[in-house]
Amino acid sequence: MNVFRLAGDVSHLVAIIILLLKIWRSKSCAGISGKSQVLFAVVFTTRYLDLFTVFISPYNMVMKVVFLAMSYATVYLIYMRFRNSYDSENDSFRVEFLLVPVIGLSFLEHYAFTPLEILWTFSIFLEAVAIMPQLFMITKTGEAESITTHYLFFLGLYRALYIVNWVWRYHTEGFFDQIAVVSGVVQTIFYCDFFYLYVTRVLRGRGKMSLPIPV
Repeated sequence: MNVFRLAGDVSHLVAIIILLLKIWRSKSCAGISGKSQVLFAVVFTTRYLDLFTVFISPYNMVMKVVFLAMSYATVYLIYMRFRNSYDSENDSFRVEFLLVPVIGLSFLEHYAFTPLEILWTFSIFLEAVAIMPQLFMITKTGEAESITTHYLFFLGLYRALYIVNWVWRYHTEGFFDQIAVVSGVVQTIFYCDFFYLYVTRVLRGRGKMSLPIPV
């Protein structure tokens, strides 16, 4: 494992911890898209079905368990523990517009026509677009709390670091995973505008990041 992948994993972990602490301490999930969190839970579930059948390393196994546990904990807090604060009216992105093409693409583009391989491919494609309900919610409401933007920043940083990791592995190992790389690049592109706003507004001390509300 190289330092870029490790840094990416840490950034991903930090993002989820920030989100969980935000919800738990404020006892509110206002501004958080439950739909995005459900999609991420589906991503981890379909990707880590080999948890008890394929052993790579203790680190790999622990991280799989941690991400699964934390993703379902987040969904529980949003839809059960603090459901009264969940803003379902603004969390209105039509997830079927993501799921249908992702499912179709998973059957068309994969490395082997087996259930586990297709589900793994599905998880990679779905992760690339799972954040869209959250970004749509922020755009719809017109602003986001700074703690929510910190979560999104570290989530985007995780993907950006993974791109560097893939470049490093290509040059040092000759390794290239077309599905993961293309999906990761697409996912990072979704964050580009957010990164700009995060640096120019949030890091300059404003409490919330304001966004234009669509007409």
